[in-house]
Amino acid sequence: MGEFKKLNAFKIPIVLIAIGILIFLFLFFNSKSELPIYGPQDFNPELVDVSLQNSEAPHTVANFTLMNQNGERITQADYDNKIYVTDFFFTRCPSICPIMSNNMGKLQQVFLENDEVMLLSMSVTPEMDSIPILKAYADRNGVIDTKWNITTGDKRHIYHLARKSYFAAVDEGDGGLQDFIHTPNFVLVDKKKRIRGVYNGTDNDEILRLIDDIKILSN
Repeated sequence: MGEFKKLNAFKIPIVLIAIGILIFLFLFFNSKSELPIYGPQDFNPELVDVSLQNSEAPHTVANFTLMNQNGERITQADYDNKIYVTDFFFTRCPSICPIMSNNMGKLQQVFLENDEVMLLSMSVTPEMDSIPILKAYADRNGVIDTKWNITTGDKRHIYHLARKSYFAAVDEGDGGLQDFIHTPNFVLVDKKKRIRGVYNGTDNDEILRLIDDIKILSN
């Protein structure tokens, strides 16, 4: 009987340790399955338009109206109930844009079979990036039309989106003739139009992190 009591006394700490490990693993992996929801207050103030810097209201990206590489009108409705990544580029960019487009291509390939995930690129020089130029650019970069829209549109509208909606640009401006945005940021948006992450689109490690985060949102 004494040996039996000793054996039971020995088992109790093991069971408690096992329970503790299970609780830790549950909390660890559960925390990994959640991404933050970003609003103006969560960004470097330099990335946020002055009119929004003190706002604590829930933030969602604004509706948009653009034209894609096929001359089709693209709006928020095309991205309803979608997880998507947005970037800002221009076809004549010789520096970061080719790297960004290559990395968007990687995202396209990774999530090719996932209908929940889409991509959206907006030209920051819409006056030069006509639809035929966008089409040629899309063809060079292996763009799949149903997955990735390469878009142009009204410059003021695009710049307003970049600064007040996606918080992708540091500099201020009015979207006028002399205004220019050049940013490597990839912005992750969820199905409820909320920003869930911002990544350096030229950094391989950041792209891997983005892929992981998209997988979390699509689970």
